[in-house]
Amino acid sequence: MGWPLSAVLEAQFGWRGACLTWAALHLLLGMPLNALLPKVARKKLPVEPEPTEHDDAVASESQHSRRAAILLTFVFAATWFISTAMAAHMPLLLQAGGASVTAAVAASALIGPAQVAGRLLEYGLLRKLHPIFSARAAALMHPVGATVFAVAGAPAAAVFTVLHGAGNGVMTIASGTLPLVLFGPHGYGARQGVLMVPARIAQAFAPWLFALCLAAWGVAALTLSGLLGVAAFAALLLLPSAVKRSETNGGSSM
Repeated sequence: MGWPLSAVLEAQFGWRGACLTWAALHLLLGMPLNALLPKVARKKLPVEPEPTEHDDAVASESQHSRRAAILLTFVFAATWFISTAMAAHMPLLLQAGGASVTAAVAASALIGPAQVAGRLLEYGLLRKLHPIFSARAAALMHPVGATVFAVAGAPAAAVFTVLHGAGNGVMTIASGTLPLVLFGPHGYGARQGVLMVPARIAQAFAPWLFALCLAAWGVAALTLSGLLGVAAFAALLLLPSAVKRSETNGGSSM
């Protein structure tokens, strides 16, 4: 309901008033709630074991894991860029494609329910499959939706937002389960933090960069996000050997 509420605030108080309202909610509600979160004591990392006679096998496994980690890092950065860019500009993007303001806001409001539906699908029908398969499907949903919208225009706005939202919902689950399956539980938190650093940087720059593309190209800016989604899918296609090894060895470390 964020987009409809933003539209109401903008209509009543202007864009500055809407921005100030959201800022006030962050400061007056979000920060106090964050301060109430329980503090977790830091634990010392375990000491790495001494090298053994199996160093060559360990080195080979480590190289294999690093390759998988690099691919996953790119996938997360690309998909998080898309997600954040759409979160910032979806209504304007839909209007650039011919949708009215009302239709654009209504279609954008479907992203949230579609994300929930995608997560329920992941938890239900897709839970028996390896996370790599649901991640691949999720990576393709935005490019497919963008293509449909680019071809059909405003009448396909809702189709685009639903596909994008569902893919984003599934990917948020896969981003946690896929590294766990590929690399195992040892050092999961630290590894996940490293994998997500480029994604957080991409998130920070996504609204600004996509705004430049949208201003310059209009709805054709979807070419950028669509190609990023296809590139993420291609990177996930390069992971089957890592999947097989993780299933054989029960996971490995980076």
